[in-house]
Amino acid sequence: VQLQASGGGLVQTGGSLRLSCAAPGNIVSFDAMGWYRQAPGKERELVATITSGRSTNYADSVKGRFTISRDNNLPAVYLEMTSLKPEDTAGYSCWASIAGMDYWGEGTLVTVSS
Repeated sequence: VQLQASGGGLVQTGGSLRLSCAAPGNIVSFDAMGWYRQAPGKERELVATITSGRSTNYADSVKGRFTISRDNNLPAVYLEMTSLKPEDTAGYSCWASIAGMDYWGEGTLVTVSS
């Protein structure tokens, strides 16, 4: 299973970005999908996850600013990021899980300038 992420870029503080992650050619519906991020010098941290039933979980630092959604038919997962802050700067990686197996996509870089 290959996950392909896109949508990162450079944005000013207060701006918005939308990340997308898809698994082209995959016909399996993932149990859960989500996004993690890793800033320079820091450990990877969970940003948001969403189950196949669309139950969501967010890191406290992004609640109210980020929205995760998914399309089970593709399958794909999206992260709508608003009110971005410099501390959101990181490499964002998409993640998917099925039957206890984890799959990771290559990261997409988000840089928020002050």
